[in-house]
Amino acid sequence: MNSMVTVLKEQISSLYLIKRLSIYQVKSTNNNNYLGLFWEFLNPLIQMSIYWFVFGFGIRGGQGVNGVPFVHWLSAGLIVWFFINPTMTQASKSIYTRLNMVSKMSFPMSVIPSFVIMSNFYSHLILVGAITILFLVTGQGISIHYIQLIYYMFATLMLVFSLSLITSTLATIVRDTQMIVQSIMRMLLYLTPILWTPERLPSIFQKIMQLNPFCYIVDGYRASLLGTNWFFQDINYTLYFWGFVFITFLIGSTLHVKFRKHFADYL
Repeated sequence: MNSMVTVLKEQISSLYLIKRLSIYQVKSTNNNNYLGLFWEFLNPLIQMSIYWFVFGFGIRGGQGVNGVPFVHWLSAGLIVWFFINPTMTQASKSIYTRLNMVSKMSFPMSVIPSFVIMSNFYSHLILVGAITILFLVTGQGISIHYIQLIYYMFATLMLVFSLSLITSTLATIVRDTQMIVQSIMRMLLYLTPILWTPERLPSIFQKIMQLNPFCYIVDGYRASLLGTNWFFQDINYTLYFWGFVFITFLIGSTLHVKFRKHFADYL
């Protein structure tokens, strides 16, 4: 528990530093590209178009989901996955690839996954705005449920940060962790109902699927963007998610604080 408090204090005291480093990360990533930040929007749009064609027309034959056009249903789920997937893979290797930087600057190592996460979050906000415009132009519209996007964004940040404390620590000690994370994220794209609907699965498998915390996030984004329901309507699901985040954060902060003094030994 002391480790959790320590990590939280480090995040709060380093908010300005996290902001500066994350902005620098965004600029340096796109510095050599002619289109610059436009790629942060164009790349997800290309991937989304491919998934829409394959799953929307090739598999579903153009049918919607519960009266919602498939492109809207798909976009509402993919939008958060385009943030989660690269963030998880980048955050897992964030510490061991920047240990030299830490040795030259004085700031807590727990800040490193944070600014990597935030650098991707800026792009996520741009994509959310683009999808909102798309919904308005194509007649989907927006509803009051958009308000709870703030809640689900916070929930996503907490989940990703908690997991990244574990993966970044383990990846510094055992580099194979990075490859494992990449493989797991590839599998989760198809195991999480992002590209397909789970209604045809037996109820027991639907319950098992809800153990995946990313399902909570994807379902929440869809509920917010499509205006279907509020997060507090399924309080048990919400409590499970935050229980998972708490336990993950406890494990991650404990591992991080315990091993960070020895990170340099694993270079």
